[in-house]
Amino acid sequence: MFAAYFDCPGGPENLYMKEVMKPSPGQGEVLVKVSASALNRADLLQRRGKYPPPEGASDILGLEAAGSVAGLGPGCRGRWKIGDAVMALLSGGGQAQYVTVPEGHLMPIPKDMTFIQAAAIPEAWLTAFQLLHFVGKIQEGETVLIHAGASGVGMAAIQLVRLAKAIPIVTAGTEEKLKATAKAGAAAGFNYKNEDFSEKVLEFTQDCVGGSYWEKNLNCLSTDGRWIIYGLLSGGEVHGDLLARLLSKRASIHTSLLRSRDKEYKERLVRAFTEDALPYFSGGASPRLQPLVDSVYPLHKIAEAHRVMEENKNTGKIVIEVPVCFKKGPLL
Repeated sequence: MFAAYFDCPGGPENLYMKEVMKPSPGQGEVLVKVSASALNRADLLQRRGKYPPPEGASDILGLEAAGSVAGLGPGCRGRWKIGDAVMALLSGGGQAQYVTVPEGHLMPIPKDMTFIQAAAIPEAWLTAFQLLHFVGKIQEGETVLIHAGASGVGMAAIQLVRLAKAIPIVTAGTEEKLKATAKAGAAAGFNYKNEDFSEKVLEFTQDCVGGSYWEKNLNCLSTDGRWIIYGLLSGGEVHGDLLARLLSKRASIHTSLLRSRDKEYKERLVRAFTEDALPYFSGGASPRLQPLVDSVYPLHKIAEAHRVMEENKNTGKIVIEVPVCFKKGPLL
């Protein structure tokens, strides 16, 4: 089969189409013929050599995929059959013609949804669901401040906060992105590039003052509030009395990564999401959840997709369509 690949860490120009062995499903695994995958920040970091896949995971990029069941490994419990339309949470390998997946990491694709739309769900929506419910323990009526509100995870979080009957407010870097977040359900949005988001949050919640970046986040926390960190694109250094400030508010910081979680945790997460959120993606559901697809690139143009994400041009998910036939060579 063919897969997007790179031999040396570096820029998007290092990506190329490589012919590799088609995987075979192991114990309890399902072979999926991939129709679409999607791009995540983790793919960019892995390409740069800064985020290696977990031990035992495929070194092919791609943390999510949508497609059809093409094979069943020994020990599968009979939930899936050949031809089923599925979407998958992966530790790697999604940007290829085929990928193997533990059967408990698969979800059915709603009947009125395309593979392109479905590919935009697993990583972003399961990450947001995990952060809100498994980590943050969101409660009805709470206000949730979501940074990078127009990202794939951000747009998912906005809708999931609404589903939980809480109030989503966001930050984003352009007015266009803020409009998109409002359309998705954000109660308020602030441009972090040209205004002090902590002051704007104060106007909205009456519970925040200004300061440095980490201080602004901390000051926006209410007493007993939770600050959840799942990425450090703005850097990880902190200077000042962070712990004392946290203690004074009885606040807590939670950090989380999804990719490195064990198989059983991911199965519990997928099961909870399938039961509690997936039904709201179907037509007629209220409220209706919808993945936002920014753009679609064929797999042989994945380098261009990487460049778009690196420049923060996307609102929502960048989806990678996997054609049936490929040509070898650089992915320009």
